[in-house]
Amino acid sequence: LFLSLVIVTGFMGSLQVEAATKVTLKTYKNCTEINKVYPGGIARATTVKNKGGATKFKPYANQKLYDLNKKSDRDKDLIACEK
Repeated sequence: LFLSLVIVTGFMGSLQVEAATKVTLKTYKNCTEINKVYPGGIARATTVKNKGGATKFKPYANQKLYDLNKKSDRDKDLIACEK
């Protein structure tokens, strides 16, 4: 019984962490709106390199979120609205 309780408690804890880290997938109108939520912009992956060199903020990496907002990636470097 104790082992079952530990397993269930551990499972519930991991669900709460997973729910807390979920990002809202949304299409933003422009870079001003994106940068209010993601100051460094949105990258398609963590391995993407910025064409423009150093940036002030690190971009948030999320493929689905980037795909929804790729229209805002003017230089096509797989980072939308980098700063």
